[in-house]
Amino acid sequence: MKLVVQQFLSLDGVSQGPGSPDEDTSDGFTRGGWFVPYLDERFEQLAGAWLGEADALLFGRRTYDNFARDWPRMTDHPLAAVMNGLPKYVASSHLAEAGWNPTTVLDGDVPARVAELKRRPGRELQIHGSARLAQSLLAAGLVDTLRLTIAPVVVGQGRRLFPDGGAPAGLRPVDHEMTPGGLSVHVFEWAGSPEFGTYGADS
Repeated sequence: MKLVVQQFLSLDGVSQGPGSPDEDTSDGFTRGGWFVPYLDERFEQLAGAWLGEADALLFGRRTYDNFARDWPRMTDHPLAAVMNGLPKYVASSHLAEAGWNPTTVLDGDVPARVAELKRRPGRELQIHGSARLAQSLLAAGLVDTLRLTIAPVVVGQGRRLFPDGGAPAGLRPVDHEMTPGGLSVHVFEWAGSPEFGTYGADS
């Protein structure tokens, strides 16, 4: 399977708490829900098409807890049947069992476990949210594709998908689109280590 990261970002790179004020208040974050005002029908269509490519979902513990709480109750949502029915994996060293079936807990060496999942036949293993998990797998060179949806807002605080001191990565743009609501959607493929150069009169 191909490992695909799907992430909502602000213009200043924040990925924390896009869906509601109380989604993730860790580390004193108080500005959740910043993505919601820009949702539109076109983005819902894109999200549905992406989910249709998934053969399994991968989460960090915090995102898994939120999704496991909300999606089983969202029976009227057009994506609920797919979200609830797909095989799910959650990376956690403390979660003994998971109730959002079908779910498998990944503990121990998570990158090695994910590499094993990638060797299985299938289309996409998708990470939704779970920025810390995505960071670690990007650093391990396991991410194949990033789908980044950027909202036209500067949040000013919060956890970022690409923090200072994070692993460098070279990416190749393969698709982009602007939705009527103002969301900028970018799709990148992993391209190995980035290149660096010098711009000047002698270059």
